[in-house]
Amino acid sequence: MQIIMKKIKIRRIWYLLRHKYFTLNNGVILIAFMIAAGWVWGSLNVMQRNYDLQKELDDKSRQLIVAELDKDNAELEQRYYQTNEYKELAVRERLGLASPGEGVLILPENSQAAKDTDKATTIATQIQVEKVGNFGQWMNFLFGGNNSSLSK
Repeated sequence: MQIIMKKIKIRRIWYLLRHKYFTLNNGVILIAFMIAAGWVWGSLNVMQRNYDLQKELDDKSRQLIVAELDKDNAELEQRYYQTNEYKELAVRERLGLASPGEGVLILPENSQAAKDTDKATTIATQIQVEKVGNFGQWMNFLFGGNNSSLSK
C-alpha cells in the first residue's frame, strides 16, 4: 500500500511540475534568458578587451612621446656640445683656466660660532614646527594661516 502511495505522490509531483513549470512558455522564456545572458557575457568580454587594448594604446603613445622628447633632448644636447660656449667651459674646466678679469674666491672654513648658530636655528625651527603639530601645519599650508609661528 505504501508503495502505491509513493507512486501516486511521485505522479502527482511530476504532474504539477510538468503542468506548472515545464510548459512551453517557460521553455521559451528560459531559452530567451540564456540567449540574453550569452549576449551580455559576450558584450562584457568585448568591452574588457577594448579597454585593455585602449590602455595598451595609451601606454604606447606615452612611450612614443617620451622617446620623441628624448630624441629632441639629445639633438639639443648635440647642438649645445658644438657651440663655442660649451667648448670654452669644457676647456676651462679641464685645464683649470679662467677668462680675463675673473678671479678665484677662496672662502675660509666656517668658524665654530657660525656652526653653533646654524645648529641652534635649526633646532629652534624644529621645536616650533613640533609645537604647531601636523594638523596645524596642514591648516597653515592649505589656508595660508599664521605662517609667523613657523618663521620665528
